[in-house]
Amino acid sequence: MEMQINKLLSDILACINRIDDFTKETASFDDFHSNTLLQNAVERNIEIIGEAVNSLLKISPEISITSARKIVNTRNLLIHGYDSVDTATIWVIVRKHLPVLKEEVVDLLA
Repeated sequence: MEMQINKLLSDILACINRIDDFTKETASFDDFHSNTLLQNAVERNIEIIGEAVNSLLKISPEISITSARKIVNTRNLLIHGYDSVDTATIWVIVRKHLPVLKEEVVDLLA
């Protein structure tokens, strides 16, 4: 069980690192908003993060991840409500929420 949890946490961390790499040269929301390839890459990794968090919650419901349910809900929105995805919301997730998640995942892996 612990190996599976560590794999899922590692997958989340890998996706966050990819998003960091993708967006490191993106200085503003306007840059992000005008680059659909970048948006798609970021959204795909957020989908994977949401799926991994969902799996973690099934295995270990008490896992200490802030807003775990919101992460899963965001994944569901990206998958099922693609036509209502707000680019500004994705940008806020990248800039504000992923750094917190990254810190939590790193702590859980330690």
